[in-house]
Order: sequence, then structure tokens, then C-alpha cells
Amino acid sequence: MKDNLLLAFLLAFILCISVPVYGDSTNDDNDQTNTTTTTNTTSNSTTSNGSSIPVNSANAPSFSSMSQDVCSMGVSGSISTLGVGASMGKHVRDLNCERIKLSKVLYDYGMKVAAVSILCQDPRVHSAMESAGSPCPWNGKIGKNAQEMWDKYPELRPDYEEFLAKSEAIAKIDERILREEAKELARLKAEKLEKEEAEKQRLEEEAKKEKERLKKIEENKKIVEKPSIQVHD
Repeated sequence: MKDNLLLAFLLAFILCISVPVYGDSTNDDNDQTNTTTTTNTTSNSTTSNGSSIPVNSANAPSFSSMSQDVCSMGVSGSISTLGVGASMGKHVRDLNCERIKLSKVLYDYGMKVAAVSILCQDPRVHSAMESAGSPCPWNGKIGKNAQEMWDKYPELRPDYEEFLAKSEAIAKIDERILREEAKELARLKAEKLEKEEAEKQRLEEEAKKEKERLKKIEENKKIVEKPSIQVHD
């Protein structure tokens, strides 16, 4: 970071103190002629046109990793103006490449859990391991015990932000499903109550009709059993 600031300050300083160079378009010939003329009229004409002068190129420095076993890459750039040109560059570490190489070395030494642990520092690997049902190790714990610790301390996950986003999405979906299930249960309950009420009314109607039928039968019996009165002269 300090190197970048120093290079930027140096470039700005050079641009500030640089003096632009302009070309004189009154003498376009390559031949040089000295002429002395005495006249009564003296005319001085100077035309400046900076765009007629080509700008020198500034080539960016070449940065290489010097070896195929080094996880870094070179980044360089250059800038050129009419008065000055500058270029700079630096190496950038590839942390993902470093993790892969370190994991391979640990695996070659027989440290399989350590090899997986260093790969699990990548959020993508950590999420993939959990999705596959093989959680990343936790301080010597593996499998179900490791998963319990990750669930207990989710802030230590390398994919904590993604984990929070997924958890919120799952919670919203679960809440929506619960609301839909509650609506469905309420609808089924209302239909059941409606059926029970209809069945109750049907039974009441049948009981009422049966009661009326029995009542008519009783009335008919009374009419039949009523004794007749005979009158003799």
C-alpha cells in the first residue's frame, strides 16, 4: 500500500514540474538557411500547435513470477503525456493458488484432515463440503461433531455472509409455507364444520319427519279404537 502511494505521489510530482514542449510550424523544412534582410517593416509570427508533435510512448514494465511454482502474477501500467511518461508495476499474490499448493503438500505428507482444513478457508469449499454432508473440520473434530460446532459459532464460518443470506431466504420460504399450510388447515376445518352442520340439519329433519309420522300413526290408532255409541228406542 505504501509503495502504491509513493508511486502515485512521484507520478503526480513529475506531471506538476514537467514543462510542455511546443513545435514551431513556421519552419517545416529540414534545411537551415541564415538570411539577413533589412526592411522598414518587421513582422514576428509564431504559431504553436502541440498536436503536431508525436507523443513518446511509455512502455509498461514486464513482471513475471520467475517460476511456475510461485502463486503470484504481475500487474503493470504506464502513462505518457506530451512532456513526460511514467510506468509502474507490482506483483499480486494469488491466495487461492497458495491454498491449493499448501493443501497438496499436506496431503502428500499424509495430513489429510489438515489438507481439507486449509481448503475449507475458501468460502466456496466450505459451502460445498456442507452441502455434500461432509462438514469442514473444527479444531480436531470432524463429521457430525464438527457440524455442531459450526452451527454453534456461525460467525467463524468463512462463508458467514452467504450463510446469513441463505438462512434468511430459508426462513422466509418456511414462513410462507407455514402461512399456506395454516390457510389450508383453516379451509379444511371450515369445510368439515360445514359438512357437520349440514349432516346435523339433515338428521334433525329426518327426526322431525319421523316424529310427525309416528304422531299420525298414533292419531289413526285412536280413531280406530274409539267405541261407537248405539241408541235404542
